Amino acid sequence: MRISKLFFQTLRQVSADADVVSHQLMLRAGLVRQVAAGIFEFLPMGLRIKNKIEELMRNEMDAIDGQEVSLPVVQPAELWERSGRWQAIGDDMARLKDRSGRDYCLGMTHEEVITDMAAQIVSSYRQLPFMLYQIQTKFRDEPRPRAGLIRVREFTMKDGYSFHADFDDLDRYYPLVYQAYFNIFRRAGLEVIAVESDTGMMGGTMAHEFMAITPIGEDTLLLCDSCGYKANRQIATFIKPEPAAEDALSLEEVETPGVTTIAALAEFLGIPESRTAKAVFTVATVEDAKGASRDQFVFVVVRGDMELNETKLTNAVKARKLRPATVDEIRAIGAEPGYGSPIGIDRTKVLLVVDDLIARSPNLVAGANRVNWHYKHVNYGRDYEADIVADVVAAADGYACPVCGNAMRSVRGVEVGNIFKLGTKYSAAMGATYLDEKGESHAMVMGCYGIGSGRLIASVIEASHDENGIIWPVSIAPYELYLVSLATDRTPEVTAAADDVYKQLVAAGVEVLYDDRDERAGVKFNDADLMGLPLRLTIGKRGVENGVAELKFRRTGETREVPLNDLVNGIQAALQEEWDVLKGLLKEEKM
Repeated sequence: MRISKLFFQTLRQVSADADVVSHQLMLRAGLVRQVAAGIFEFLPMGLRIKNKIEELMRNEMDAIDGQEVSLPVVQPAELWERSGRWQAIGDDMARLKDRSGRDYCLGMTHEEVITDMAAQIVSSYRQLPFMLYQIQTKFRDEPRPRAGLIRVREFTMKDGYSFHADFDDLDRYYPLVYQAYFNIFRRAGLEVIAVESDTGMMGGTMAHEFMAITPIGEDTLLLCDSCGYKANRQIATFIKPEPAAEDALSLEEVETPGVTTIAALAEFLGIPESRTAKAVFTVATVEDAKGASRDQFVFVVVRGDMELNETKLTNAVKARKLRPATVDEIRAIGAEPGYGSPIGIDRTKVLLVVDDLIARSPNLVAGANRVNWHYKHVNYGRDYEADIVADVVAAADGYACPVCGNAMRSVRGVEVGNIFKLGTKYSAAMGATYLDEKGESHAMVMGCYGIGSGRLIASVIEASHDENGIIWPVSIAPYELYLVSLATDRTPEVTAAADDVYKQLVAAGVEVLYDDRDERAGVKFNDADLMGLPLRLTIGKRGVENGVAELKFRRTGETREVPLNDLVNGIQAALQEEWDVLKGLLKEEKM
């Protein structure tokens, strides 16, 4: 492709709204443009990258017997009603009506549609197992799009679904997808780690997220360098410190004027925060026996030096979602904001949840439900009891690993893929059954596997760039080589040589972006670095006279001369060096 004919525009400056490097560089390099919040259009160069990434996905899915399908973006409400998720999913789902008043949604995921399709076709165990995948547009009405392609509303995802006769067969297949996902990311030049994760709205029995470690990540991960434990903070556990045994002391009120925070309370009384009990007031949307939604006030007690983990709490109370309680709602149960505790509240209005460490921590300081007053020597079991005792606190940096007991470290990560063991959640609801050898009917056992192509592009850029621009791995670069002609009006021989080189390389199958513009050398070199193609080949007057061209590797900055009379071989050898770098990343991964 000649740049003089390429539909693109490079930028020197971008809007301040582009707050992460990947967003800035994709705009500056002319790969994407933002249409609305969380909605992007791909220009020709950007689409070439996206297509290459999706071809990697196809290769790896086909290698584990995946079969590609295409499912609709617009889906009838009745499918989601059958699974129970039409009511369960809130404003993230975009709903619409057709001209006849029938309800539809824009697919944010495709479990319902794929399961219904399997139900219509599969009848016998002989048709199992199989895996179907698609690369399709999805829409999620994300309330806070951010970081360019990292968190968007409209996005393309490779989602796959496997169907099995039993859990043993799903357990056999799941590691194959696990390995295939590592292959995809590494072939795209991105190192990731796999962490255990919450199944969330997908449901199921097991899930892993594939995380690219980066400071811009929205997820906090807990890692143990000693034993290899890895988990998303949403579900990460840790060994909690065992409180020293003490006799329960008598409950005692103490005046604490203006003390409304745990830090202030600990300072005022001269005690560590670990000797306090923190009250957290939330309202959960839960489902009643008839499947209708209702609000439930949830009062949570955790130790003062720890933080509530909302995912763990959501799972503990089986909530669809949580929100903070208002001041009026808090006072309506007999509690006082800033001075709350379970002592003396109206238990008929409250679901009381206590972290398991609170249940064995004696003589804590907690609120007295009166402004400016706290209780000393509060003891669980004597002074109050909970409806639910569970682990509902968040793991943090330095906490003890649940496997080996050594200190964990926390890092930030971007989720670039996820895999789930769905089990029979959807197949049972959607009637996706099969007959076994005895003629008995069973729900198919399912797995689900997703990768977002746009987020993967952004994550590669976050991991591979410098102050001058992007550094693409050869596997997903929009073109393999950036050809620069330094011809002027006085050097037609340079134009002729560059044109000849372009023709030779294209004929040899090399993907070439030919900068044939009438621009200064500095502009061309800056654009070459910004776009980040693996190789840059420069044809200039002195080189033509000496029968050589200058070759530069974007990844390392190395330069070398390539003879014009053996140019194709020299370029192909250089490209092979870049491919070898990616091959070196591939290795077997154990779950």
